[in-house]
Parts: sequence; C-alpha cells; structure tokens
Amino acid sequence: MKISSNFDSGNINVIEAKAPGNIRLSINKDNNSDFNQWFHFRLTGAKNQLCALNIENADNAAYPDGWVDYQAVASYDHENWFRVSTIYKNGTLTIQHVPETDSVYYAYFAPYSYDRHQELVSSCATHDRVRLEVIGETCDGRDIDMLTIGEADENKKKIWIIARQHPGESMAEWLVEGLLNRLLDDGDAQSRQLLHQCVFYVVPNVNPDGSIRGHLRCNAKGQNLNRDWAEPSQEDSPEIFHLRNKMDQMGLDLCLDVHGDEALPYNFIACFEGVIDLNQYNLDSAYMFGRQLEKFNPDFQNEKGYQKNAPNSANMGMSTNQIAARYDAVAMTLEMPFKDTADSPNPETGWSPERSIKLGHSCLDALSTIVDRL
Repeated sequence: MKISSNFDSGNINVIEAKAPGNIRLSINKDNNSDFNQWFHFRLTGAKNQLCALNIENADNAAYPDGWVDYQAVASYDHENWFRVSTIYKNGTLTIQHVPETDSVYYAYFAPYSYDRHQELVSSCATHDRVRLEVIGETCDGRDIDMLTIGEADENKKKIWIIARQHPGESMAEWLVEGLLNRLLDDGDAQSRQLLHQCVFYVVPNVNPDGSIRGHLRCNAKGQNLNRDWAEPSQEDSPEIFHLRNKMDQMGLDLCLDVHGDEALPYNFIACFEGVIDLNQYNLDSAYMFGRQLEKFNPDFQNEKGYQKNAPNSANMGMSTNQIAARYDAVAMTLEMPFKDTADSPNPETGWSPERSIKLGHSCLDALSTIVDRL
C-alpha cells in the first residue's frame, strides 16, 4: 500500500500508512504561506479494503468551516469523479472508502490539470475567431495564456473572463471550459449574437504555478493574487502585473472573475458595493446579471452570499473592486461551492465539473440580457 502526490496539483503529507484502517495524513501549506486546504493524492494497493484516510490537521486549514457537510471526491481514472463518505470530527477529516481497484485518486475537488489547460487553449486557438497570446510569465516561468475571441472594434463591448487566481478553486476553470465551448459553437445562435456585439478576453488560469504546486490560494511566491490588484509587483505577483497591464491596454466594459468558496454551499456573485465614487448604474447591471443567471440556471441563486461592503470600505487589492473603479465597469466575482448546492443537491457528485460547465453555458445567456447596458 502506498500514497503518493508527486504529480500535477498533488498535495498530501504521509504521517503513517501501514494499515488501511488507519492511514494518517496532513495537508501541506502553500509555499511561503499559512494557507492550506487543497489535497490531491493517489492510493495504491488497497483494493477491496475498507480504508480510513485521516487528515489530522484539518482543523488548521484556512477555512475549517469548509469541512462541515463536506464530502471528498474520488476517481479511478482521473476523469470521472464521485463523492465518498467523509466525516469531520475532533479536528480530523476522515475519508472512508473501499477502493474497487488498486489505484484510486482522492481530491478536495475534481482537479483541472495543466495538461487539460494546455489542450483547452490550443484547441480554442484552432478556431478562426480566436487568437492565443502569452501576456507574460509567472514566477516559475510559465506562460500566462489569454484567448481573444472575436474582432475588436470601437463599437464592440470588451468582456473579460478570468479564473483561478486561487489555484485550488479548480471548478473555476471547468466553468470557463464550458463558456468557451459554447462561445465557439458556430451552431449556437446566442453565441453568434454575442460575438457580433462583443470581443471576449479570456484568461482560463491566472495562477498556473499554484495549480501545479497543489496550492489552495497562492502563487509560487506565496502571494494571494486576489489581494494584489492595487499595486501588483512584477517580481512577486507578475500574474496580476501583466494581466492588469493588458486590461489597461485593451480596455474593459465587464469582467467576470470566477472562484470557488470553501464554506458556502451556494453559487452566487459578489459585487463592488464598497468602492469610492460607486457607479450605481454599473452595480445595477451586475445585479441584473445575477437575476438573469438564476432564471437560466436554477443551480445559481441570489439570496445567500457574502455580506456587502459598507460604502467607501472596499479592499481595492481585490480584483472586482479594483476593476469596477479603475475602468468604471461592471465587475463581478462568481463563486461556486466545493461542497454540494444546498438548494439543488446531487449526492452522488455534489457540485461537479459537469455542473460547472453548464453554469458556464448559462453565463452567456445572462450576459446577453445586459450587454446593451454596457
């Protein structure tokens, strides 16, 4: 029996793995950071045995409330993921499972691999409407990929879609995959109409270093990128330095920043109520997007979410606040759960890649209803 995590997005520390019924584990922190919650590892050699995988430092995770009512995901082929029995008690997260084969993966959420990311941007780049551009390099020297979809002109709205500032929030790139696939479907009338009205700038993975390293929230230097938008450093947060510079160059009318939330079992958006000189018209447009998205996809809702910032109290290091103020634009953070949705549960899969993809489809429907307001 062996537990390993030396692969793309792997993260686990093995304390003891002698008996299947008492495997002792802990989650490693992001580099130069106190954040930890993401795990992803493989168990081999335990076929048909009842395994108890005990993550003993779960109470020291970044968001311990995220373990309440949480179920881990497992996969035999790294493609199809399902939920398995998981209990959080006395600070330990225990995954209980009887593997059907001698190789099984466990993860915090279904991973979105760097190989899949490269396949996604490369396949999109074969489309006549798409241009792939590397807008800079990460701390570890990886490419920051941006897809431009549609021909820009002064009459078109500039729509930005960005994801995975926090690398462990892999559901974000699953959503972007769904959005891109629909947007590039020549047989989809809604997508054709949107491309007649808009040009899209899409960065599917803002933080590939953190994704590969198995981080929850930080880049290779330990920076939480979604706190660095006010004054991004080319040395410590080059991902945001290059991305914000590109936004300055191309312009922006709407930005959807896609994330995942550890604790809340809902899909929702967060806006920019606390910025100085709030543009109420833009804020109303964001609220309208949320109401329309709920109509198009009942997995989304508007009742539950983050508490709204008081006037003039916004953290301008966060993307949505900085973007709304800097470009006088509509900006939204879309959050998805690591758990299941409380109002529309699916016990077998919980919130999943497939449901994230379909929510990405629905985002285009919602966008189409507010594009004339931009």
